[in-house]
Amino acid sequence: MTEKTCDLPDGTGARLYTLSNKNGLSTTVTNYGGIIVDLMVPDKNRKMEDIVLGYEKIEDYVKDSPYFGALIGRYGNRIGKGKFVLDGATYDLAINNGQNHLHGGLKGFDKIVWDAVQVKTPEGSSLKLHYMSKDGEEGYPGNLDVNVTYTLTNENELRIAYRATTDKTTICNLTQHSYFNLKGQGSGGILGHELMINADNFTPVDEGSIPTGEIRSVEATPMDFRKSTLIGERINADDQQIKYGLGYDHNWVLNKESNEMTLAASVYEPQSGRCMEVWTTEPGIQFYSGNFLDGSNIGKGGKVYNHRNGFCLETQHYPDSPNKSNFPSVVLKPGEKYETTTIYKFLMK
Repeated sequence: MTEKTCDLPDGTGARLYTLSNKNGLSTTVTNYGGIIVDLMVPDKNRKMEDIVLGYEKIEDYVKDSPYFGALIGRYGNRIGKGKFVLDGATYDLAINNGQNHLHGGLKGFDKIVWDAVQVKTPEGSSLKLHYMSKDGEEGYPGNLDVNVTYTLTNENELRIAYRATTDKTTICNLTQHSYFNLKGQGSGGILGHELMINADNFTPVDEGSIPTGEIRSVEATPMDFRKSTLIGERINADDQQIKYGLGYDHNWVLNKESNEMTLAASVYEPQSGRCMEVWTTEPGIQFYSGNFLDGSNIGKGGKVYNHRNGFCLETQHYPDSPNKSNFPSVVLKPGEKYETTTIYKFLMK
């Protein structure tokens, strides 16, 4: 484990922490936004490549980032009209995505400096991040005490454990927003990756990407990834949901009965032989195909990130759950514990 210091544009000190395992995998995380800055993974020939999109300088994350590598909270994904009702009280949040609230607001968890400490565990080297989100921050009720732990195991797993408590009834939905390209960051499009999502259903959206409340079968739709399928095979299909998302930007309802750890998705990139599995205790996963990348983000090594040059697989509760009574609850009450874990596991074929 290594650590070095970097300064934000306002002079605030931030740090970079590198975790590594016995197989040569490594990841660098900054306590600014809990951002995964790089993730070095071998290909079938044991060549190491950085497989996450991002920047070389921390000021670029501050200035203009589509959530590259960041921790997201208090609420990952969208809340319709930036409003929800809890215990009879209406809460108004920032409108920062069309007419809706996205990823925790104007200064979500992706834009704060977390307390951080590195520790050795039996599973591998870990980075523990802590933040106290104050009552009323970004419009959310309650003091939310949040801990997120990144662990890089010797089984080539990046484990992310989320824990939170509150002193007032609130909502909580945390996730991680890394953009992956298993060929290597900056190496072009992701349409040749093969994707499997372990879900018979998804949550269709309206034109503002807010779920309608329906749970719809993926059968005979471009959303059917139950068998490993090229991302690009149906990404431009003549389908209303594809048109609303400008590609894939939807929540899939994972095949599970409870919050047990299950395989949510797997991705295989034939050229490199890299395979990534996503395991989670969460009920849903957002697959986003990098539709809004447009070449304006200049990443590591001067690489230009063009349209669909990265993909996200964000484990989560469903978007707009506070306003959808039929969706799994995101309400967290005093005395309860928010506990969820996601694993990104890397293999070579």
